Amino acid sequence: MEATLMGALALGLLLGARHSLDADHVMAVSTIVSEYRNPLRALWVGVSWGLGHTTTLFLLGLLVIAVGVAIPDQVALAFEFGVGIVLIGLGVQVLWNLWRRALHLHSHEHEEQAHAHLHIHDRSPSHAHASAVDWRLDLMRPSFRRKSYLVGTVHGLAGSAALMLIVLGSIQSPLWGLAYILLFGLGSVASMGVITIFLGLPFSLSSRAPAINRVVQGAAGIGSILFGAFLMYEIGVVEGLLV
Repeated sequence: MEATLMGALALGLLLGARHSLDADHVMAVSTIVSEYRNPLRALWVGVSWGLGHTTTLFLLGLLVIAVGVAIPDQVALAFEFGVGIVLIGLGVQVLWNLWRRALHLHSHEHEEQAHAHLHIHDRSPSHAHASAVDWRLDLMRPSFRRKSYLVGTVHGLAGSAALMLIVLGSIQSPLWGLAYILLFGLGSVASMGVITIFLGLPFSLSSRAPAINRVVQGAAGIGSILFGAFLMYEIGVVEGLLV
């Protein structure tokens, strides 16, 4: 019996790590990470997403444990349809921010044709050293990302998270069930945190070339919109949620 429970808990950890690799999750986090220039700072985007994801699963898991009800298929489909809407919203936000920055840059360049600007930067070694220290301390300081957390809560029932609830239904002990949920969440938090570091690399590497960086960000935004529309079509039409 103990071996079976330990196996279920280990499965929860692995499923949580695997769950973060779902395409809709990666796409959503990519659009949020596009706002950052340092992939290590983007780590907290993934961690916040995982915490939001775990919050939803924990509440749903408590419902399964306390009441013993299963999540209706239509409700699960509606949740995944909502993920498509979120993906489109995130993509539109990326494109909107790019458009606003382009207008600002055009306006600034136009103003500089008529006005001279004097910029003085402190290049002293002490200033550079202090900036480097502050940068490292900022990386080490946990930073909660509200938007990423909210997106994670929406993803709580999408994709393979249903497997978490299926296995949870076979665990008789409420305490072991809660432990399973937390391990599933831990797996998703750790996995998504690591993934966001790699997702942030293209935006970081292209940050010194603004034109290329805008193309990379635009591709992320357009990709999110297209994938969101595809997901809504699959759930709404193919899976029959809206027909």
